[in-house]
Amino acid sequence: MSSILVVDDEPSICWTLEQALTDDGHDVVAASTAEEALQIAGRMRPDAVVMDIRLPGMDGLEALEALKNVTRDTPVIMITAFGNLDTAVQAIKRGAFEYLTKPFDLEDAIQVVRRALGSKPALPADDQPSASSDMSQTLLGTSPGMQAVFRKIAMVAAHDVPVLITGESGTGKELVAAAIHRYSNRSSGPFIPVCIPAMNESVLESELFGHSRGAFTGAVDERRGLLQAADGGTAFLDEIGDISLPTQVKLLRVLETKVVTPVGQDEQHTSDFRLVAATHRNLEEMVARGEFREDLFYRLSVFRIEIPPLRERMEDIPLLARHFMKNVDPQRAIRLSPSALEELVSRPWNGNIRELRNVIEHAVIVTRAGEISPRSFPPPMRRGEEVGRRPQLADAVREWWNETYNPDDASSAEGMHEAFLAAAEPVIMEEALKLTSGNRQEAARILGLHRQTLREKIRKYGLNPNRSEGD
Repeated sequence: MSSILVVDDEPSICWTLEQALTDDGHDVVAASTAEEALQIAGRMRPDAVVMDIRLPGMDGLEALEALKNVTRDTPVIMITAFGNLDTAVQAIKRGAFEYLTKPFDLEDAIQVVRRALGSKPALPADDQPSASSDMSQTLLGTSPGMQAVFRKIAMVAAHDVPVLITGESGTGKELVAAAIHRYSNRSSGPFIPVCIPAMNESVLESELFGHSRGAFTGAVDERRGLLQAADGGTAFLDEIGDISLPTQVKLLRVLETKVVTPVGQDEQHTSDFRLVAATHRNLEEMVARGEFREDLFYRLSVFRIEIPPLRERMEDIPLLARHFMKNVDPQRAIRLSPSALEELVSRPWNGNIRELRNVIEHAVIVTRAGEISPRSFPPPMRRGEEVGRRPQLADAVREWWNETYNPDDASSAEGMHEAFLAAAEPVIMEEALKLTSGNRQEAARILGLHRQTLREKIRKYGLNPNRSEGD
């Protein structure tokens, strides 16, 4: 039977974990303060500790270091309701085994304790992260998806392995890469970002590996490559899925040997860099189609971080919006109106964080004083397929008549109904919103819909309500 020390100032958390871990076969003791926990740990030498970060008196991070002096080999699992990137990094760097965010799934917590009992704790780093820079501050979010990203950054930063960051365009992949560099042991070295789609193939090869004078037309001087320039630091290759197969071969060799051979040279140069790559494409599918080397894929994806799109973390929008507002004009007393915030959380956000930032910057500029209203926002961006997906009603009817309608099948009328809805519903809703000056409540009444139903359909069709402030 393993002994577990649970430390939390919320009696309900202590009781819940105590019951669950006892049922799992462990001997559990609870404490409500760090000071009490240190006294208990000195007596019982627990096999694992589950401890909250926010505690009265000494906080959990201070207690974590103190516990290491009392029970050096005991794994400590930190839990908190106030997770951010700095907290995650400090918890992991100071030796925490794992980092959980409230509210956590009880079964997940039990599994983490089981893993902790069977593993050695992480060793604390010599130096601690300094105060957050602007770079890390833009990685904001209290959503479970972003908390998972923070935790992964904290876990991988101190380990000198390649990292593959995946996510849609505009989700902040470069910010994650920069945060990994900032919290790594290479933070004093250079961070070299390379945007692969911005270069054609010949330029990319020269930029990555360097070239000698006269290696090709226009090479009037010898040039040091970006992978060489990243020596002692981090090279970030953005949109790695766009790199050609020949360049993939050369990149793989450099990753394996840490030796760079410039174009047009036989001389080799060593470069000790860490590689972080990012892509919005599905590399596994590209490997299956023969468009991406399998060996390079496995070399790049030693550790993977997937960033959720904004539509899957809508609860983070108010926090992000206020952050961007402050960045645009920190001196102005300006705020979001309730209707503006409602508008923000109803949009599809195809462009993710980048689109949200642009929308907020536009709104701050056009709003002279007071609060931002929905009218301050530009129309929502629509993807090409969304812009062109609405056929004219006559075309939809004609297509159904020619291809679907069967006069001998009475049920075929259902096809007409579906075709009509697909073509007419977004058009009718858009007109109703225009007629009511964007007032959703009035538009819903005219259409005979519940307001929540109308809101869901506005999001589904990517409509721009363009509401008045009276909504």
